Amino acid sequence: MEERVHLLKELGRIASNILLNHYGKIESYEFKGSVDILTKADKDCEKTAIEKILSQFPKDSILAEESGETKNFLKSEYLWIIDPLDGTTNFAHGYPFFAFSCALQKNGETIAALVEIPFLKETFFAKKGEGAFLNERRIRVSTVTELKKSLLVTGLPYFRAKVIDGLLEKMKKAVLNGQGLRRGGAAAVDLCYIACGRLDGYFEIGLKPWDTAAGVLIVEEAGGKVTNYSGGKFSIYGENIVATNSLIHNELIEKVLK
Repeated sequence: MEERVHLLKELGRIASNILLNHYGKIESYEFKGSVDILTKADKDCEKTAIEKILSQFPKDSILAEESGETKNFLKSEYLWIIDPLDGTTNFAHGYPFFAFSCALQKNGETIAALVEIPFLKETFFAKKGEGAFLNERRIRVSTVTELKKSLLVTGLPYFRAKVIDGLLEKMKKAVLNGQGLRRGGAAAVDLCYIACGRLDGYFEIGLKPWDTAAGVLIVEEAGGKVTNYSGGKFSIYGENIVATNSLIHNELIEKVLK
């Protein structure tokens, strides 16, 4: 496992260099959907990460955003879950809120996670049972105990047009019951900001495994709590997510998400 953890950290450094080399130079991009875009940076970063993993661990499984499942998917006890560029829309517009995210699972359990935020030179890392770190310094969630004193964050799914009324209603409740509401545009970063105490509560629908797999472990190892909107067990394959410092978790669900 330690060899894989070492590779995970190396992937973060490699991804950071690739993304920064592309940043500010994107002149065109593809549309995967009405608002979901794909850049050359996404492709180059993911291709490099997959090649690097399979060169060292050719039997490992990989689930990555752009290429989907590899031929080894779920055939190995180890699974790498990769988002080469979380916050692609931000990136394409020169807005510096984006990240590389990678989680390592063993037999279905996330055992190590890394989120690299290149522009800010921030590396968030966690290993199961050993805590969460920002640039190798241990981090903890905030100690805010009341929703009205909490800084909240949310996101908008790509299928927003179909659910806009419900989204706006929850955002309205968050604004009225919290101290403030933010929308960053990169789920992995939002989760890491919960982990280090910059934010107190986060909620979103319509995410994919590569959006949350790494960030969830980092939040939990920093002392936070992650569930679905009902307060039940969270799954990276589920429909929604709530992540908090744990102290405001129930109040956020009761006053905003129900």
